[in-house]
Amino acid sequence: MITKEQIKELKHKGNGDIADLVKNQRDVGTINFILESLGQLPSNFDSSFLYELLTHQHHQVRLNAVKNIGKLNGKTDIAKLSDLYKIETDTSVRREIISSIGRQRSVNNKPLLFEFLTDEDPKIVCQAIRGLLVFEKDEDVKEHLKPLINHPNEMVRTVIYKEYFAKDNQSIGVLPHTDTYEYLKNTVVNADVLKALEFVPDESVHLTFTSPPYYNARDYSIYPSYQAYLEFLEKVFKETHRITKEGRFLIVNTSPIIIPRVSRSHSSKRYGIPFDLHPYLVKNGWEFIDDIVWLKPEASVKNRIGGFMQHRKPLGYKPNCVTEYLMVYRKTTEKLLDWNIRSYDYKTVLESKVADGYENTNVWKIDPCFDKVHSAIFPVELCKRVIQYYSYKGDLVFDPFGGSGTVGKTAKALDRLFFLTEQEQKYFEYMQAKSKPQGIFNERKTQFLTLEQFKEIAK
Repeated sequence: MITKEQIKELKHKGNGDIADLVKNQRDVGTINFILESLGQLPSNFDSSFLYELLTHQHHQVRLNAVKNIGKLNGKTDIAKLSDLYKIETDTSVRREIISSIGRQRSVNNKPLLFEFLTDEDPKIVCQAIRGLLVFEKDEDVKEHLKPLINHPNEMVRTVIYKEYFAKDNQSIGVLPHTDTYEYLKNTVVNADVLKALEFVPDESVHLTFTSPPYYNARDYSIYPSYQAYLEFLEKVFKETHRITKEGRFLIVNTSPIIIPRVSRSHSSKRYGIPFDLHPYLVKNGWEFIDDIVWLKPEASVKNRIGGFMQHRKPLGYKPNCVTEYLMVYRKTTEKLLDWNIRSYDYKTVLESKVADGYENTNVWKIDPCFDKVHSAIFPVELCKRVIQYYSYKGDLVFDPFGGSGTVGKTAKALDRLFFLTEQEQKYFEYMQAKSKPQGIFNERKTQFLTLEQFKEIAK
């Protein structure tokens, strides 16, 4: 059996032993194992056998041969790679050819990389861009790359935007990334969210977690049409985008809902809220990150399957709906998450680390909660996970539809700050009634404000 240690020893001899080892193999898996185990190649490495493998019938062998040819540090035969590119049909091999040519970092390869920019495969275009960005100050390179801001593929446009245009459009927050405004800290405003947000500055919030009112499913959420409902939410999340810090998260808890039928001669109507809302969010600058499924016990949900259990007739199947969605979005930015994390001091990062027992999958099994005052409240465990996974201690967590205040209560328990808006008077009063008085320690007292009071302190 061939080992990695044996391969390492043979490659340094420089006398063609590796080539002989490969030629003696009939098993494709073994050939690939040898090629994948070569690692960094010594200067005296005999690479001739690698070029012979470019015509191998198995695409993975060709791929690994190209990868190793790309490691030859200036000794790569670009012409042979170019010839293979012209006849190669496997997309992964074609992409690796471009990558290997780009890794040579040779100005002589610029004309070839320019040609690859016209390929129909956007991943090949991105590989060519990557190879050319080594010469980013080269005016000829700029001339070829900048027009790709109008490329039909979104990944290509994103790369070009970041390299050449983002610097002109960087957001500049008045406050440091980790800070927010004093008057927003642990504040609940009894007002329509859109009116309240008129008095919230740009880039004030670190995390938004909310469950929008369901379309015409409750007394407090009546809209003239489904389109009007979606457009209202679009406005809310567009404003939320404005007040969110660069690169921070929005988590929206929604699920499809059913509007009951008018009579037995009509059918009920089901609306896919999370799927219909998604395009509005992406259009307004929210980048989709993840979908988390909240799985509830079957006994806790309305029984829809009962009729089918009786008749068992095809087409009449209606399963019990035991899931809701947590759609995770990030405010679009050219900066990586590391930039956000580095904004915090070492102590905050250390104290905010998520403890053992965190959820590994995107399916969260959590029991729902029920309340006499509010019929659709967040379970504390759901809030706890979202706040711990998507914010740091001291961050400001926002819920535009505050409801019973679970987001604020949980944020406070986890040493975060909160800002809630809630237009329903009875829920606002409910939160006030549940708010504990300031303790003997120097805790921050929760502010319960009308819109007029909020306007005054925002001045």
